[in-house]
Amino acid sequence: SMAARQQFTDSDTADEAVRATCDDASTCKRFATSKGYWRDPYIQYFIRSVGERKAPEINRGYYARVQGVNHLLDAFIRRAECNCQVINLGAGLDTTFWRLKDENLLPRKFFEVDFPTVVARKIHHIKTKPPLSRAIIETHSTDSLLLDAHSLDSDRFCIIGVDLRDISNLDEKLKKFQLNPELPTLLLSECVLVYMTPSHSSNLLHWAAETFHTAMFINYEQVNMSDRFGQVMIENLQRRHCTLAGVEACQSLESQRERFLKNGWEHADALDMMTVYSMLPADDVARMERLEFLDEKELLEQLLQHYSICWASRDKLSLGGVRALTLHPALDQELFRCQKA
Repeated sequence: SMAARQQFTDSDTADEAVRATCDDASTCKRFATSKGYWRDPYIQYFIRSVGERKAPEINRGYYARVQGVNHLLDAFIRRAECNCQVINLGAGLDTTFWRLKDENLLPRKFFEVDFPTVVARKIHHIKTKPPLSRAIIETHSTDSLLLDAHSLDSDRFCIIGVDLRDISNLDEKLKKFQLNPELPTLLLSECVLVYMTPSHSSNLLHWAAETFHTAMFINYEQVNMSDRFGQVMIENLQRRHCTLAGVEACQSLESQRERFLKNGWEHADALDMMTVYSMLPADDVARMERLEFLDEKELLEQLLQHYSICWASRDKLSLGGVRALTLHPALDQELFRCQKA
């Protein structure tokens, strides 16, 4: 009814539209994995149906996103020899915890934070799907684990329903669930900060820099948004009531780095996804590109030029040069050897 619709304030509508983006990402990942772009045996338990066909450009874009982010994440965990913690901010229906467990790369504890409504759905899936709950039970030492509508807490995995704009609540809940500020910590956000106002995202980055002395923050989101292609992306999202409240930090790679440097981070690097794509392991890229024919590369290149990975670090423990993490595996090993030597 009209009256019921009126009860939703504009901000409710906006938040709802942002929550819907989590389904978009999961649906795209579900389709790409069903086509063999990369392996994810767990996403089917969160998104049952493969859904309608996605354009090859979208699938390749998600491939680059997943491989690029995972490369930095895994390198951090290996460098810390798993003696670290990971916080996925705005995690949605992400399956990284299960992948890391299968690859024997689980950090000491893996935290996920998202809107309470998103978290409630995720917890429901975990409770009702044995392949999901099994991993949590197997990594938990006692008979009981904390489980309610908006949080799940076990020895190695924790999901918290919190609004990321409410920093004091975020901090309090994480500490209640044994977040350890002394441990090397990796924070991850994928297409999350862009939906927050600049002051809200700055507060979040500042909180993270203040809380952890040895940390890395990986942020995947839009870049080069002031050109024509960027404007079209913004208009398309606005049609779905999705406002990119934080788009001003997405003007350039420089503005992406700058937001970290001015909020307490010591080092920051940013690459657009076109560059990341060109740095990914060539043999797997060749395999992936054979999955679907793409004769015209122009749209893919435009898409990739409008997304970036930015990673920032603070390194009081000198964790073998967190800042030197690159996206090139051979180079990573080289740097790591030099630092150990």
